[in-house]
Amino acid sequence: MELEVSSPQHLDSSHISIDLFVSKKHIGGGLRFTDASSCLVFQVQKLPSPGSEHRRVLIDAAGNPLICLHHDKDGSWKGYKGNGSEEKDMIFKVWMTVNSFSHKEFKVSIIGDENGSGSDSESGFRMKGSQFHRSFMVYNQNSIVAQSSLMHKLGIGKHFIPRSKFRLTIFPGFKDQAPLIVALTVIFFHGRRLWI
Repeated sequence: MELEVSSPQHLDSSHISIDLFVSKKHIGGGLRFTDASSCLVFQVQKLPSPGSEHRRVLIDAAGNPLICLHHDKDGSWKGYKGNGSEEKDMIFKVWMTVNSFSHKEFKVSIIGDENGSGSDSESGFRMKGSQFHRSFMVYNQNSIVAQSSLMHKLGIGKHFIPRSKFRLTIFPGFKDQAPLIVALTVIFFHGRRLWI
């Protein structure tokens, strides 16, 4: 009797969650997003030029600028491609809709539509959670896109893990939007002590 051997089935990576571990750099400030092997995936830095105290840039592991974040005086945020700051480079706008001590919510508007008209698109993206607890979720319509978890609540041994370090999980189907989700994470936690 001959056994049939089936070819191995490979998992589609679009069906796997991505975990990024977020921490603040002690030298030079900024935030680091690393993978499970502690390899740098993304980094957020303040822009060094004068007049840029309200600007941050998200870069990849190779140092390429992906998204430049501008914090406006009215409390809203704008995200631009690369190091951009011109209207044509704008990717999204974010503004706070709920602001209490224990709870914050933000709405996200993606700029441009499939026709390239440059008008605002109702993306359905929003964020809500608690800055103090390092706990938040990103939604697209009614689907959870990403969420954060404090490391000391994950049962990781008896090691001391500072509250400034936490895990960001990006759920299946949203891997291609990881830079956007990381940028939204930076915006949500901006203003916390020990943050950038």
